[in-house]
Amino acid sequence: MENHNLDPGPEAVLLRPIQQTTSQFYKVMGLLMLLGATCLFAWVQQLKDGLVVTGLNVPVYWGVYITNFVFFIGISHAGTLISAILRLVQAEWRRPITRAAEVITVLVLFFGAGSVIMDLGRPDRLLNVLFHPNFRSPLLWDVCSITVYLTASCIYLYLPLIPDIAILRDYAGKRQKFYRLLSLGFQGTDKQKHRLERLIAVMAILVIPIAVSVHTVVSWVFAMTVQPMWHSTIFGPYFVVGAIFSGIAALIIAMALIRRMYHLENYLKQIHFNNLGLLLLVMSLLWFYFTFAEFLTTYYGSEPIHLAVFYSKVTGRYSGMFWTMVVSCFVIPVSILGRRKTRTVTGTVVASVFVNIGMWLERYAIVVPTLSHPRLPLGRINYSPTWVEIAITLGFFATFILLYMGFTKLFPIISIWEIQEGRRNSLQGVEERVKGYLPGTE
Repeated sequence: MENHNLDPGPEAVLLRPIQQTTSQFYKVMGLLMLLGATCLFAWVQQLKDGLVVTGLNVPVYWGVYITNFVFFIGISHAGTLISAILRLVQAEWRRPITRAAEVITVLVLFFGAGSVIMDLGRPDRLLNVLFHPNFRSPLLWDVCSITVYLTASCIYLYLPLIPDIAILRDYAGKRQKFYRLLSLGFQGTDKQKHRLERLIAVMAILVIPIAVSVHTVVSWVFAMTVQPMWHSTIFGPYFVVGAIFSGIAALIIAMALIRRMYHLENYLKQIHFNNLGLLLLVMSLLWFYFTFAEFLTTYYGSEPIHLAVFYSKVTGRYSGMFWTMVVSCFVIPVSILGRRKTRTVTGTVVASVFVNIGMWLERYAIVVPTLSHPRLPLGRINYSPTWVEIAITLGFFATFILLYMGFTKLFPIISIWEIQEGRRNSLQGVEERVKGYLPGTE
């Protein structure tokens, strides 16, 4: 079959990370593998001695692990919502960033699920969901929604990869059998491209409601209980907004690292960070609105058990964490991103780092304070994570970065064929759309 437009052309520079590996790359990989090994050692200790090696207790049966679960599932929205929405609205500036976002989605879901397994103590307990399902439990809804989400996200990542895998098959010069198998015989014909684009469009539409439903269901794990400051109708949209917020921040950090490591300044430009910075600014304002609404209604409700948790966050034991969260998620991002002068590559990255720190603290502030204030008097309840929980958490983050780096050595992290399509068709397409918007141009 004749090849059509499978030559990387000027985008051959995007193959360089796959074809060339520096010593610096191996050093970073070694450090990440060391942290991953520490995580494995800590998990073995937990399997050997049980959950007693953690800080979990009664009634604080959820701690850092469930905080990580909500945090990782939230970050997963970077790919599906950002990539899919930008693709559907035909935002041309999306082309260099969509794959970086989609890879985050797929990889981070495994660590979200892994955090639950860590919290179970014994991994075999996971089989109870299959053998003894309770269809009235939000926990089962969680398993089902995350499974569907992971499946859809993998398909949504793989479909736009096919043309680039075909380019690697023909031009990479190594791993030919691997790329030939994954390319599914794609030759770049007009018929194949038309079918592929239709499938991508269908998946872009499907993953949006799936992604929204996933973090809504995650919030219901808390909101469907009668625990103080959990039993709230606002938790669904609150969690979705927080997920998109942390997802955009994670994407900006990933883009900055890719840009610096692989010298892709010509592809990941200031305009991309500026546009994502504006989205991050909007989500920061939305996050503050939901947070303010939640705490205002709790305060005016004046229920003693709710106020106990409220004051523990605002002025009590967890106040330092709470106000650090507010500064990290609202004050710093708005201060940086609200001014065009500071909405630079460096500025957006700094804001994003603080946002992800703040969003992790927000998840912790949701989980732990409520469980630390039981309805029955049990005395003073203390929970603090042990070295096992900290090591596993750091290992999860390190392993995620390790797998992300590994992906960049197997596939182009910036879509070659989408850049080529943009060069050929975008100017004409944008001109036609603008003419359709303006009166008197038909």
